[in-house]
Formats: sequence, C-alpha cells, structure tokens
Amino acid sequence: MSKQLEGLRILDLTNVLAGPFCAYQLAQLGAEVIKIERPETGDLARQLGADPALNQLGMGASFLAQNAGKRSLTLDLKKSSGKALFKDLVASADALIENFRPGVMQRLGLDYDTLCTVKPDLVYCAISGYGADGPLNKNPAYDQIIQGMAGVMSVTGDESSAPLRVGYPVSDTMGGITAADAVTAALLRRERTGEGDYIDVSMLESTLASMGWVVSNWLMAGQEARPMGNENMTAAPSGTFQTGDGLLNIAANRQSQFESLCRVIGREDLISNPLFQEREQRKRHRKALREEIEQALASASAAHWATTLNQHNVPAGEVLDVPTILQHEQLRQRKFVHNLGCTPGVDQDVQVIRSGFRLRSGDPAPQTPPPVLGADTHELLRDLGHSDAAIRQFQEEGVI
Repeated sequence: MSKQLEGLRILDLTNVLAGPFCAYQLAQLGAEVIKIERPETGDLARQLGADPALNQLGMGASFLAQNAGKRSLTLDLKKSSGKALFKDLVASADALIENFRPGVMQRLGLDYDTLCTVKPDLVYCAISGYGADGPLNKNPAYDQIIQGMAGVMSVTGDESSAPLRVGYPVSDTMGGITAADAVTAALLRRERTGEGDYIDVSMLESTLASMGWVVSNWLMAGQEARPMGNENMTAAPSGTFQTGDGLLNIAANRQSQFESLCRVIGREDLISNPLFQEREQRKRHRKALREEIEQALASASAAHWATTLNQHNVPAGEVLDVPTILQHEQLRQRKFVHNLGCTPGVDQDVQVIRSGFRLRSGDPAPQTPPPVLGADTHELLRDLGHSDAAIRQFQEEGVI
C-alpha cells in the first residue's frame, strides 16, 4: 500500500527543531526527504542531547528525534559549484524547506524567485521567528524568545511562578506543524493547478494561532488571561487535585459531570451547596470546592479515581511523567513508539515517536533510521549524473 506522499521529493535545508520537525512529518507520510547539511558539521542538533557520547558521534538525541526517514547530503552552498549542484537538486524536487533568517537565501542567490527559474512549480517554505517582513524579521529567534514574545510565558505557571517557560519547545513545534500543514496544502493545490507557491511561516504567529481561546477572550471580551497554574479558566472543578497517592486531573466542565463527580466521591451534598450549584458560582469559589473534593479523594489513589471516574463519564486522568506514559498500554497498543533497530553511526537501537494520527490507508512512520552526516551524498550525486571522478573532485574542493 503506497504512502500518502510517496513519489514526492522534498529538500530539507533546516536546522535544530522547527524545520526538521516539519520535514519529519512529511517523511513519515512517505515523501523522499533529502536533508542538505553543511559539510563536516551538519545540523547543530547532531551535537545536542542528553547523551554526550552520541553528541560526539554527531548523532545527538535531539537529531535522532526528528530526522528518521531522511537522506543526508552535505553541500557548501557558498561555493559556486555547490550552488550549481543545489539547483540540479531543486530541478528534481517538489518542495523545499529552509529556516534561515530572512534574506540569507537571497544573498546566496538561491531565493524563491531564482529557484523558480529552475523549477517553476516549486513549493518553497521559509520558516523564521517572525516572518519574512515586519520590524523584527531579522532578529534571531529561539523557542524561549518566541514563547516570551507570544505571551505563552505570561499565562504559564501560577501567580507566584509566572511568567514561566513551557517545559518543551512548544513554539518550535507549532512552527514545524504549521509548516508541514502549509506544505501539504500547497502540494495539493499544485496537483490541481500546476502552480507552485511561496510559504512564509512565522513561529510567533504559529504560536499565537494555537492560543485561540486566550487570544479570543481578549479580542472579543476584553479579558486578559492570567496565569492559573493547574486550574482551568473556563470551569470548576477542573484542574489538578491531590489524592491519597498521586495527582489527578479532573475536568468536570459540565453540570452533569460535576454532579456525577460528587456522587462518585461520596459528596452528593456539594451538589445542593449554594456556593457550588452553578458554573459561575463554582468558578468564584473554586478554592473552597477544591478543599472539599480533595478531602474525599484522599481515601484512594489517583489511579483508582481515574478508573472509577471515567467509568461514570467524568473526565479524569493521572498526572504522569514521560517514562511512565511511554510505557502505558494505551501507547503500546497503538505502537506510538517506533523502534528502528540498530542504527548506523550509533550502533544501538533507535526509538522514535510517530505522528499523532493513524490512517486506514497506512499509518505514518519513518522507514529508515536517522542518517549519518553525508551518508547519501555520493548516491544522490550519481543519480544526478555525476561521475565518481567528479564527485571526488567536489570532495577535494570541500563542496561536499
């Protein structure tokens, strides 16, 4: 059964996270993704991760996380022969993804307008911190910078800890997801019209786009979001509760769910309590309500309450750490963690996580392990018609 993007060639000129994450989603769907890296050093992510030995090998855990299913070609885009080779690759490609600062590709003479003379229907995706224009467009942007600029940190944590950074690079990730969505849409449009496109992805705007409720409450209701820790601004009881053993998230957002919760924990009296009878009353008195509920929850563990409450249609779940959830039967059954087997360059099994969706036509998953730097350079150049002697010459010149 063919993959959804099988037969499409995508050039990945990106580094570290947002761009590589975008290209990883496309690789899992069957696209041939050629990762074009700087000779000798490659993607900075090759040197990043919690295992110093892997970093030293140029196969850091941060690189392994989002580069499976790709091929690696080293190329110096500053050299004239490197530019010529790159244009040959562009002529064979369907899409290109880059995350240089705006203006870099133009200075290299490899901008969208130039490349369209080589490949008129090219889909070109540029990912940057702030977008291609605007007063901040040339500023360097890392995830934490964008989190702070976008207001994410202002609503994360509680009154004593905010502003607080989200514990994973959410802005990079949202930028990558947004770019993958845009590239796929542009490729679909090209199938219908025969026209390529230029895609300008802003990590700042991608992050804000994911904050719809927070932004809308300000735009439409004039209410500025405030950090509420583990509480839900829209309802109560909805947040994190202490049990007899462990923390439990409960989202009794509907009246029926609140009433079911009270009955399950043996506190049916709370339903008729004047302080808690209606949604807005519960929100105003959420602290008092929390104290009453936690007294009842203290009689059993979070695991017990999660099972029992869900059986009575009250949304609840344990608060778990990453190792625990990755071992959970729910993810095991859906094969979310994908073992690529013993991988060249690291000489050990490499496990990666897949996309967050499944398809009847064939689930997304990388078919090959993350590549050693330049692993496919010679093969790809031979496919473009270059002889072994010419390839050796490119190598001697430092082009590859």
